Amino acid sequence: MSYRIEGLALDAFAPLFGLSDAALAERGAVRVRADSERGYPCRVSLDHAVPGESVILLNHVSHDVPTPYRTAFAIFVREEAEEAGPYEGCLPPVLEGRMLSLRGFDPGGMLRQAVLAQPGEAEAAIEALLENGSIESVHAHTAAYGCFLARIGRA
Repeated sequence: MSYRIEGLALDAFAPLFGLSDAALAERGAVRVRADSERGYPCRVSLDHAVPGESVILLNHVSHDVPTPYRTAFAIFVREEAEEAGPYEGCLPPVLEGRMLSLRGFDPGGMLRQAVLAQPGEAEAAIEALLENGSIESVHAHTAAYGCFLARIGRA
């Protein structure tokens, strides 16, 4: 089964870019500089910020549903981000080579199945989850911190 992964819309975050640190703080956000190759996954570009690059750390509601599974947590967005084209049948850089928590949700926003995928196992795990007819979408999260990375649907 083919799947599709898209980054978050740049328009939702563009108003934050260029704000002062004080103005970001008023919105509960923080500007930080990436200091490693893989520690700052951008949810818009679906790629990693490079060391020295400016990113905004903010709270984001990734699963805005009227169920107990409504989810919000911290994400990074690169200030120089460009929207990623959709990834169909392949993983974007932010999902490659990391342990993932993959959570399958039904159309009503209820969690139906979840798996942990080791590096190299994500594609097979995504396809297996999407074979479950009750699952509409899969949300990928970092396994250790639980941060939302991307939403995955059927292609």
